[in-house]
Amino acid sequence: MNQQFSIPTALCLPAPDIEALIQGRTIAALPKMFIRPGQKFALYPADYSVSIKAWAKCELCQILDETKPLDILSKLTIWTPEVLKEMLQKQQYLFMTYLRVYQLPQLQEIPVNHNIQEKLGKFVSLPNSLTVSEANPVLNDRTFAQRKRQLEKLEPPLYRELEELQSAIASLTITQPAAKQLDDDIKVFLGWSSDKLTNSLDLDLPWIHKIAKVGNSSDGHTFEKLVRRGLLKLGFTGSGLNPDATGGAGGMDFYAEQPYPIVGECKATKTEKVTDGTPAQLLKIGMNHLRKVQYENSIKLIVAAGELNFYALRTATENQMNVISPETLQKLVELQAHYKNSINLLELKECLQQAPFGLAEDKINTYIDKVEQSIRLRSHIIQLVKNYLQNSGIESAGVEALHGAYFGSHPPQPLKTAEMHEILIELSSPLTGYLGRIKDSDSKSDRFYFLRDLPIN
Repeated sequence: MNQQFSIPTALCLPAPDIEALIQGRTIAALPKMFIRPGQKFALYPADYSVSIKAWAKCELCQILDETKPLDILSKLTIWTPEVLKEMLQKQQYLFMTYLRVYQLPQLQEIPVNHNIQEKLGKFVSLPNSLTVSEANPVLNDRTFAQRKRQLEKLEPPLYRELEELQSAIASLTITQPAAKQLDDDIKVFLGWSSDKLTNSLDLDLPWIHKIAKVGNSSDGHTFEKLVRRGLLKLGFTGSGLNPDATGGAGGMDFYAEQPYPIVGECKATKTEKVTDGTPAQLLKIGMNHLRKVQYENSIKLIVAAGELNFYALRTATENQMNVISPETLQKLVELQAHYKNSINLLELKECLQQAPFGLAEDKINTYIDKVEQSIRLRSHIIQLVKNYLQNSGIESAGVEALHGAYFGSHPPQPLKTAEMHEILIELSSPLTGYLGRIKDSDSKSDRFYFLRDLPIN
């Protein structure tokens, strides 16, 4: 349990600087005086609507002068080289304070200090002491230690391009959910966010959870729209996947063009059996609209509730059509929503191209099981890296050491060293960001460190 204690004072800083500290974009502040390591204080924004969101503990305080490389310092902080140079010209030296920041459980409104600009960079007394704890650190222990070392040793940032991308999209996050999701992902990868904050629910889940329910109803039009949205969520694209259309192009319920053509029909029903009319309609409309060669080169998919009668099953099987239930489509889309990019559409294509045709539930569920097993393996390896580094007291580890630890960790399946290395590289790519990677000229000497968990739902 985190011990609570009182803080009677606050350090007054520019509001943008405090926001950067709370967001994890920086761990540094520039007060007007030397701050003793271990000292604790609230963060008081120098604006006219005072809300205290966080408190901080000084971990280190350095005196900077013009001999320091301002270009590297700028890349590791929020200040441009020009701003740092201007401050040094005014003050001759700066106090750079390394702050471990903790968020308060709720905002603390305090009376506005009308002389606050005069207090900038200095300590002020709070009207009432704040009761705080270390329950909500902005950065976890390992991430903060890495950032602190990087700033102390003036190591250039590893992913400057990603930092610039984050800055470019920051203004879009308020109005565009997709931009906010990308912004959150970049912050996690860069180590600007606590791993506790990375498992937000996908905003599409409410409609995804309706696929099976609507498919087992008489609302065929809504079901078609949900199926198209589901295919888009899986990564398919094409003019025949407009989720707002009332009918498919050329009478087809759905048609995707990329990454490969897939054409299909939807059949929502409460109780009736699926007749031969559904696969026959797919064959007729597909051949008429796509022509013979294009249709035959397309994956054929029917998403239908209810049991197929004898003739419907025979037509689907003989014409290499895959028939799945709304429940199975929902499972695929849910998996993609919970674990982004977990569905490999090329692997799914191989599955859909292989016999048996007709009822395809078993082979699709086998593919889903394979994906879930792959996710469990990766979650296990991420946890292995995290535990190994914590127990060893080191910041990063090589493939050989991690592979050795793997076999003592009750692994979900055997892995060769090369196979594990491939997974570690995958998990440390900017598109995933679960691990960090320190590259070596010899890839076998790569070292890896923990960034965030991959929880299993």
